[in-house]
Amino acid sequence: MAVESHLPRPSAPDDDSHLVTYPRFLWECVKVSFDSGPAFYAWMTILTAIALVGLNGWANQMADGMVLTNMTDHVSWGLYIANFTFGVGLAAGGVMMVIPAYLYDDQDMHEVVIFGELLAISAIAVCLAFVIVDMGRPERLWHMIPFIGRFHWPMSMLTWDVLVLNGYLLLNLHITGYMVYSRYIGKPLNPRWYIPFVFVSVVWAISIHTVTAFLYQGLGSRPFWNDAIIAPRFIASAFVTGPAFLIIALGVIRRIMKLDVPQGAIDRLTSILRVTIWINLFLLGAEVFTQMYTGGSHAAAAHYLYFGIDGKAALVPWIWTAITLNVAAAILLLSPITRANQNWVVLACMMTFTGVWIEKGMGMIVPGFVPSTMHEIVEYVPSLTEWKVTAGIWAMGLGLFTISVKVASRALTGRMSLGNGRDT
Repeated sequence: MAVESHLPRPSAPDDDSHLVTYPRFLWECVKVSFDSGPAFYAWMTILTAIALVGLNGWANQMADGMVLTNMTDHVSWGLYIANFTFGVGLAAGGVMMVIPAYLYDDQDMHEVVIFGELLAISAIAVCLAFVIVDMGRPERLWHMIPFIGRFHWPMSMLTWDVLVLNGYLLLNLHITGYMVYSRYIGKPLNPRWYIPFVFVSVVWAISIHTVTAFLYQGLGSRPFWNDAIIAPRFIASAFVTGPAFLIIALGVIRRIMKLDVPQGAIDRLTSILRVTIWINLFLLGAEVFTQMYTGGSHAAAAHYLYFGIDGKAALVPWIWTAITLNVAAAILLLSPITRANQNWVVLACMMTFTGVWIEKGMGMIVPGFVPSTMHEIVEYVPSLTEWKVTAGIWAMGLGLFTISVKVASRALTGRMSLGNGRDT
């Protein structure tokens, strides 16, 4: 899909008044969202069903309270915040398509870079949803709105996190919205209206995960997180999950949507993943060495995570599954035989995506609370309600990504344009 140069541009209409084109553009987007074949309807039906199960779980949680979760006074952050942390990395990982496309002028990546930005939008939506369900009282969310609520800025790291996440969302909404709308009305892209925002988004993508890491590192009562290497670990893992998801997504887009996705773009992402997955494993090993060899207050949480304490080992299967998946995926991508086969590459992407999801979620968040500040071992295992809500939120995110990719691809390939008068 050559969205920048290879496709003919739709002719611009004589009257392109925004008062006329904006509503029509939005209406065309809505129509395209519902116009497809059986495979699309089947996929969206599955996602909708899962999302409704999650919505039901959240409704029950709202009615009966957070007692339906297995979180306690000892472990106050669980599956929701674990997924929030992972989602922030996934959003930041979308920049791995922007860097080679715009900084190194990689034409293959330039033709599909918008999919990385759409991934960032969907992932941020997922992150915000997990924050809302974890609050327990979402009607109090207005307290976090600048100039309206009591926004404890600049002292609170949480307020910084709110700012960078919403700023990153607005940046990517502007970039993708401008590109799609310009192509829809048949006007060439004006670099002044999107190139500066693209370069800002590169720095901003790194900042969203750095600030999230600082949010944990700054909690002095949680020694498991008081490690300067957490921020680099977060960035490295983001540059693993982003390319891994996009390799799978581009393969699906090519096969299902029949778009001409350049193989060079997939190969470039695979090359990036081959390097970043080993960096992520190295940083994990460096942190484990520091915790285990030097001992101290960090060692108790790390020992519980990897080996258990006094027969309590709820997280041990999680973390060793994550390490096994990440190491196996790294070996598959390193071997010339397996990395030359796209099926093995997709398998490696799925393995490392799952491995980082465990390592960065349950393997990072929960051990920060176990043992507690009173040196008690209070274990945490997510409840059925938490799993329902979590599945529903991810289904919502996948549905949003699917629809946004569908709309963007129609506009960028000229099949949805104002000049055509209708979506073809």
